[in-house]
Amino acid sequence: MAAEPVSGQAVQAPVEKHRVVILTDMEADPDDTQSLIRLLLYANEIDIEALVATTSIWKQDNIRPDSIRRTLGKYGEVYDTLSQHADGYPEEAALQALVMGGQPGYGMASVGAGLSTEGSDAIIRLLEAEDDRPLWISVWGGVNTLAQALHDIRATRPGAEADRLISKLRVYTISDQDDSGIWIRREFPDLFYIVSPGEYGRSTWTAITRAFPGFEDHISNQWIAENIQQAHGPLGAHYPDVVWGMEGDTPAFLSLIPNGLNVPDRPDWGGWGGRYELYTPSAEEIGVGPGKLGSGGVPLDPEPRPIWTNASDSYTPWVPQKDGRAIGPADETHDNNHVTLLRWKSDFQRDFAARMDWTVSSYEDANHPPVVKLAHDHHLTAKSGTHIGLDAFGTYDPDGDSLSYHWFNYPEAGSLDEPIDMGHAVNDFDVWFRLPEVTQTETAHFIVKVTDKGTPALTRYARVIVTIKP
Repeated sequence: MAAEPVSGQAVQAPVEKHRVVILTDMEADPDDTQSLIRLLLYANEIDIEALVATTSIWKQDNIRPDSIRRTLGKYGEVYDTLSQHADGYPEEAALQALVMGGQPGYGMASVGAGLSTEGSDAIIRLLEAEDDRPLWISVWGGVNTLAQALHDIRATRPGAEADRLISKLRVYTISDQDDSGIWIRREFPDLFYIVSPGEYGRSTWTAITRAFPGFEDHISNQWIAENIQQAHGPLGAHYPDVVWGMEGDTPAFLSLIPNGLNVPDRPDWGGWGGRYELYTPSAEEIGVGPGKLGSGGVPLDPEPRPIWTNASDSYTPWVPQKDGRAIGPADETHDNNHVTLLRWKSDFQRDFAARMDWTVSSYEDANHPPVVKLAHDHHLTAKSGTHIGLDAFGTYDPDGDSLSYHWFNYPEAGSLDEPIDMGHAVNDFDVWFRLPEVTQTETAHFIVKVTDKGTPALTRYARVIVTIKP
């Protein structure tokens, strides 16, 4: 396959980015600073529209916008080097202008008439902007600033206009960290809401916080020190050591990164932030019961309606082989909700490390992700029982690195219960296999994972959705 010529120029940012407002209880735990540092490395690919300091169950009576500003200052110190690697990075001053305060007190006690803040007002202003894109609220702490915005919208806007504004909201919150989350879900039943209510240990997002059996790579304190903190300039040096868990808030924005896999409006399709399904979890699943409280003491109430919440994958890792095919299936298969995020963890950790390299290295001395191209549409239709070919011819690496390919079926993202056998040609840019027989129209998701052989090795994807007709 002939690769496209290497230009040596910065990679172009996507034409359309996802809009996001960050609500963060900075300094309740150093992991908010960790997550903010990672977010800033992707600020060229996500439209950050507000950075709002909030409270939470862990930090109930003060907010720390100054901590956000301090981290932005470190970003400003590496901006000139970082922006050599990709177009679209905002200057520090533009980001500093987005820092503001949310509700200064805890939970619903700080929500109501006359309690609006610059953070809650900003959410309303952004919803009213002439921009058809959804507005993502990435919640790293308490969510009462959003609750205040919703309270004000309902109190001051006609019903149809309020519904229109609320329909633009997309919420991904790292569990419930105050008592306003359940209020929002009860009062606004149509609001798009991703959350794992109950104890943190059952939550999908906790897969990022520590090493899980079979997924120990790229998570150790030594790896963090060598690849993120040390010899990586002022932004890397600012990345704090783990106290309670590594970057527990990061999954709330990982799925907004345009990597060819993520489709944030479809949490059931799976991506870097995990996979979620729309249903009403039972009181038993959440842990609701007499005298029971969630993590930190947040009250546990039954869920009043369907939410996007924990889903399980069955996943067998593919591992390097000494000879023959480059990769092959491991001996162990994992089945749980954590694996919906763990399956991508090495990919996004290496991507993080590469971006941190960008803060201290020239374009020529750093690695950049491959560009995946398909030789056909991303949506195909085929008759059941027939053969189909999937082809990533034209994929290239901007640094001229060698590429490895892995095509696989993601059964949980489609409508079929059983995985589709794609044969053995898993280490090539194209595959040819037979579709199953079906008695009704079904959908199947196929992913090509392309990884370069640079340092660190970087991965991008393409998703092909096949509609299978009887």
